[in-house]
Amino acid sequence: MVRAVAQRVRRAWVVVDDDVVGSIEHGLLVYLAAGKQDTDDDVSKIVEKIATLRVFEDAVGKMSLAVADVAGAVLVVPQFTLYGDVRSGRRPSFEAAAVPERAEQLYEGVCSTLRARALPVETGRFRATMAVHCEVDGPVTILIDTQKTF
Repeated sequence: MVRAVAQRVRRAWVVVDDDVVGSIEHGLLVYLAAGKQDTDDDVSKIVEKIATLRVFEDAVGKMSLAVADVAGAVLVVPQFTLYGDVRSGRRPSFEAAAVPERAEQLYEGVCSTLRARALPVETGRFRATMAVHCEVDGPVTILIDTQKTF
């Protein structure tokens, strides 16, 4: 199951080795992780949920608009630690996470599929140490899990 944490942000950017590698104004910051069992169907499901997630306020203050409705962008950051399992012990186990090569394919699939929906998409860098900066708006933070959400 692909897992994501989506945050509504006023702005967000990712720095790797003192270089900004991805930056957005108003939109969604999405941390994304892939599991061992994930398929292209999971990619389609998570993209559909991210693209249509109604977490932006309309004219009367109700959260009824999606990122495209507000001319927002999406910053997708790979975050395998979303698969950290601490049910046993204090050190997270990452046994359920996809192997890096497959996880990167799924991550790239999510990014390219979001772009195919005409959404502006920026990214972090896979397998890099990143500094993620953001100004969260709300705060609005949503957990999305293809197994639990659908």
